[in-house]
Amino acid sequence: MRAALSWLLRDRTSTGDRWVVAQWPNTSAWTFVLLTALGWVVPGDPVWLYAGTRAALAWWAVDEVVRGVNPFRRLLGAVVLVVAAVGVAQRL
Repeated sequence: MRAALSWLLRDRTSTGDRWVVAQWPNTSAWTFVLLTALGWVVPGDPVWLYAGTRAALAWWAVDEVVRGVNPFRRLLGAVVLVVAAVGVAQRL
């Protein structure tokens, strides 16, 4: 079990045996958080705000799929990308 978790969570960018589940938010994650918070203030449900949050979320997810530090982060990015795409498709 420990070997499987180590394979899934071990940081591939360092030589140590450090596990990474979460990291400090990057620009795309902060953009998503700020736009989501703005959505609580702006009345109605503006399309530009929805599109902005989903674009930031997709940006973050693609970045994780491409540059994630371990398989868990890459899988997380792929799942978030699929969920965001399904949400956008349902909204159309």
